[in-house]
Amino acid sequence: MKKWLFIFLITGTKVFGQSFTLEKINELAKQNFPLIKQQDLVNQTRDISVENLQKNFLPQFKLSGQATYQSAVTELKIPIQGVHIETLNKDQYKVLADVNQLIYDGGVIKQQKEIQQLNADVQQQQIEVEFHQLRDRINQLYLSVLYLDEQLKQSGLVKENIQTGIKSIEAQVNNGVAFKSNLNLLKAQLLQTDQRTTELLATRKGLLETIGLFINQPVNERAVFEKPIPGNTIDTLTIQRPELQLYSAQQKLYSEQNKLIDAKNSPKASLFFQGGYGRPGLNFLENKFDFFYTTGILFNWSLGGLYTSKKEKAQVQINNRMVDVQKDLFLLNTNAQLKQQGSEIDKMQQLVSQDDAIIDLRNKVTEAAKAQLENGVITANDYLQQVNAEDQARQTKITHELQLLQAKINYQTISGNK
Repeated sequence: MKKWLFIFLITGTKVFGQSFTLEKINELAKQNFPLIKQQDLVNQTRDISVENLQKNFLPQFKLSGQATYQSAVTELKIPIQGVHIETLNKDQYKVLADVNQLIYDGGVIKQQKEIQQLNADVQQQQIEVEFHQLRDRINQLYLSVLYLDEQLKQSGLVKENIQTGIKSIEAQVNNGVAFKSNLNLLKAQLLQTDQRTTELLATRKGLLETIGLFINQPVNERAVFEKPIPGNTIDTLTIQRPELQLYSAQQKLYSEQNKLIDAKNSPKASLFFQGGYGRPGLNFLENKFDFFYTTGILFNWSLGGLYTSKKEKAQVQINNRMVDVQKDLFLLNTNAQLKQQGSEIDKMQQLVSQDDAIIDLRNKVTEAAKAQLENGVITANDYLQQVNAEDQARQTKITHELQLLQAKINYQTISGNK
């Protein structure tokens, strides 16, 4: 009964328990990662900024007014027969309404909108870099669970071998052909194996709780974690990391900043209309309140920016070159990591192949020892030595297989290929 309960707890079932793949865990972790909310916030900020920039092409209204008192006013002291020109009051009043319609800005608003979009792209790629780091962490947790599952299965096999030995020794003890100390030795080893299983289950539970935090849902202890099958086209994989897209987005942003510098130094043109009411009006010879207006085309070209534009472009070029340096350094480190993982894959493939041969031989020795134990040729201690030796060989293979799987997944993660 204990054996079947143990198998159920370790392997689980897809009917009563949860079933996970590495991709599913990564996707759930990404969906529940706090930074996922920032992606939408970045888009909202971009849309608001672009919308505000676009409104610069709408008519711009301004209201103003003033009341002044002057120490002197213009007077016409030349006497003209039959004509009386009233002297202006020293207190004067004016209310103005200005309307300005931009018709040409040299492309400034267009470039500013492009920069807002590219800024958003840079921020989105920075978030993707964080997601890639999250994937690497989830991969390590997932592989740790797989490693423990294999260890638990092996622990179950060891228990079966020990229990077989116990049955044989019990029969011999009952027949008076073996010492009870041999039986106690096997039972003690069985308890140690149970201890090992308890430790492995406790560690596995901790890993499941950690994964549950990342995916924002409880992970049942009966959950099945399917072993991923990495592709065998490792040598043909190209680097597709989000960092490369981040560098590309930054360089596009700097390129657009150059265009903005040119646009700011271009001439501008707009239509204007100014209407008002005050005393005096446009006809300053009439000392009374009156309506008035002025309209026309306004043209301006600020040449002060030409003094600094060359240096501004030089600074942008320096920033662009710094991105190139960061990109080259990243590629150097990434290729070095890929070489290291490639060598690790080759080594582990050879070790796993050798493990199979060692396990085959160890298994034959264990089977022979089992027969010898049943016939009373060897002691329980001798039998345990062979069982432990086979167990160690299988443990080594488990470790090598998981290291091989981890190396392959690491290779894909480092290269940016899922």
